[in-house]
Amino acid sequence: MRFPNKEIVERIRRQFPVGCRVELLRMDDVQAPPIGTKGTVTGVDDTASIMVSWDNGSGLNVVYGEDLCQRCDDDR
Repeated sequence: MRFPNKEIVERIRRQFPVGCRVELLRMDDVQAPPIGTKGTVTGVDDTASIMVSWDNGSGLNVVYGEDLCQRCDDDR
C-alpha cells in the first residue's frame, strides 16, 4: 500500500472533521461492523485512515484506499 501525501491527508481531515457522522459502505475485515453501521469520527491519522467510534461499539478505522464510508451527519 502506498501512503498518501500530506495534501491528501489534509483533504480527508477537512472532509471528515472530528465529530461528524459517517455510514460504513465497505470494509474488508472479518471483524468489520455491518455495512450501513453509523458512527462518529474521532480523527484522521497520518495515513488518511478515518478513526471512527461506531455505534455498535467497534473502533475499527476506515482505511484510506481500501474501505469506504460517507458522511451522513444525522441526529443518531
